[in-house]
Amino acid sequence: MAVKHVLLAKFKEEVSPEAVDDLIKGYANLVSLIPPMKAFHWCLPSLPPFSSSSECVGRDVSIENLHQGFTHVFESTFDGVEGIAEYIAHPAHVEFANKFLLALEKFIVIDYAPTAVN
Repeated sequence: MAVKHVLLAKFKEEVSPEAVDDLIKGYANLVSLIPPMKAFHWCLPSLPPFSSSSECVGRDVSIENLHQGFTHVFESTFDGVEGIAEYIAHPAHVEFANKFLLALEKFIVIDYAPTAVN
């Protein structure tokens, strides 16, 4: 059963766009370092926040304005909750998370098993 690990994040104002870009690249690199992490989805922020462009820019583009200040969404896929546990304990994740979390003003993490309707 696939399980999704979703991180909603707001980076601190003082974190430069280049630093955010480097952190996202580091996050994406975890897929090559941690076997139970099967996929990672995001878009690099390349345009100003809340752009009207339909291009994937890595930031909230909702017209509902219900983001509560969160600007980035990161989604990882695992084969099960055991994979998430292995990911969380993996030294590469621990090292990365210690650096990544320092750059965030706030964040939420949700793990769930998707249910398809069809």
